Amino acid sequence: MEEALLDIQGLTIALPAGTDRKYAVSGLSMTLRPNEVVCIIGESGSGKSMTARAVMGLLPKPHVRIASGKILFKGRDLVAADDAELRRIRGKEIAMIFQEPMTALNPVMKIGRQIGEVFHVHQGLTQKAAAPRVKELLDAVKLPDPERIFHSYPHQLSGGQRQRAMIAMALAMNPSILIADEPTTALDVMTQAEILRLLKDIQEKYGTAIIFVTHDFGVVADIADRVLVMQLGNLVESGTVDQVLEAPTHSYTQSLIKAIPKLTYREGIKEADQKPVILNVKHLHKAYFRSNGFLKKPTRFLAVNDVSFTVRRGETLGIVGESGSGKSTIVRCLTRLIASDQGVVEIDGTDVQALSRREMRRFSRRIQMVFQDPYGSLNPHHTVGDLIAEGPIIHGTPRAAAHAKARELLDIVGLGAQAAGRYPHEFSGGQRQRVGLARALALDPEVLIADEPVSALDVSVQAQILKLLTELRDQMGLAMVFVTHDLRVASQVSDTILVMRYGEVVESGPGARIFSNPAHQYTRDLLAAMPGLRHGRLDASMDAQRG
Repeated sequence: MEEALLDIQGLTIALPAGTDRKYAVSGLSMTLRPNEVVCIIGESGSGKSMTARAVMGLLPKPHVRIASGKILFKGRDLVAADDAELRRIRGKEIAMIFQEPMTALNPVMKIGRQIGEVFHVHQGLTQKAAAPRVKELLDAVKLPDPERIFHSYPHQLSGGQRQRAMIAMALAMNPSILIADEPTTALDVMTQAEILRLLKDIQEKYGTAIIFVTHDFGVVADIADRVLVMQLGNLVESGTVDQVLEAPTHSYTQSLIKAIPKLTYREGIKEADQKPVILNVKHLHKAYFRSNGFLKKPTRFLAVNDVSFTVRRGETLGIVGESGSGKSTIVRCLTRLIASDQGVVEIDGTDVQALSRREMRRFSRRIQMVFQDPYGSLNPHHTVGDLIAEGPIIHGTPRAAAHAKARELLDIVGLGAQAAGRYPHEFSGGQRQRVGLARALALDPEVLIADEPVSALDVSVQAQILKLLTELRDQMGLAMVFVTHDLRVASQVSDTILVMRYGEVVESGPGARIFSNPAHQYTRDLLAAMPGLRHGRLDASMDAQRG
């Protein structure tokens, strides 16, 4: 076997006093060889991202620091390296792709200039001299129209395009090691499949060694050579991808694999048991205008084009499709967060599009939304009890009754009434999502909109939230619209499915029919792009569930 490029020996990373544990990572040892992909998998707080940042020398010192151990890169101990040496290595010999490119890219600097800075720092090239090489990189990562991307700002690109731009930046100096920290978490299945193929192509073409940090076993199945499973800072299992996925020995690994949503389907609600239609959407249209630069006429494009559907009480409609398909635009039109250009959105016979702002404020309690990022929708200065009680108080509920209901809802979503006095930052991502759900339910809505509510959560937490949503729908007779790019997740909760592409509905019908016998080629492509299909434990077997 080839000599290890990276040899981590007994790495222990200390956390500041007062945190939930003493060490973020405890005594970790691992190796990485040329042309090898090692996946580090585990739930939030397992220490996987801390390990990646330690290799890059990006720990938030002095509060988080390496207490002991070595990180040997080509024989050099990076733990003992000074800042100047780390700067020479970082980006040139070891590069990193971050989870959220929008926070890693400078929003006021064009993509071409940002990538060109890598050549300026490490080779002293001017922006003009670096430009041809930057465009070659943009082409190499298969970005459409590299010339346009070169002159674009990050906000002008899609999520998948921004991630490719980040990969181009990481590859600029042809590093020996590429560290990818959850680079596909928020991407739809088609874009995720493209990014994974791109990384495998890079590995094979350049012999790059890759550390891939993820919580998605499907991604692990598609890209890994070896797998390390971490729990609360400890390495609990390691081995080849086949060993870990097909014959896991540790109970934690087994529980993670068991929590992966299978592509199942609900049989749906029998006609005799169907309840009245509560949400009726007819011929919905919404157009945006895309800027083409200074003094150029903007381009009009239809984000939602003639979409119609109905949802009955106690029924869940799943809306699936790639980024840019119009899913989120639809639900924002339903809740009047944005105004549609044409069409009807009726809730129990009332057209919400025709209501005045004052009337909509009163009516809004009947349709509530759970957002993808609960932390971004919760005021960090208020306790969760106050946040949940806020809506009922605004709509006239006495303060004491509203707070009593908030505590009751916290019990219902599994956090306990005592959580009412805590602040959003004191909860994990999954717990914050439960707070967001309790907040939406506080107004006793008839229609609940869930916009990608589990896309960034660990599989075990994801399974808990999906189970909770299903139970609440059945207990309260809610009509639900569930937006997701994950077909496995959609299959778990949806009675009927709407498949979107470029703002149009390409296929719709009962989940049982859509998932077992898709009629449209695009639906078949979405199903084929799901990660992990080659492994028996992660396959897309259709285990029918009765709804």
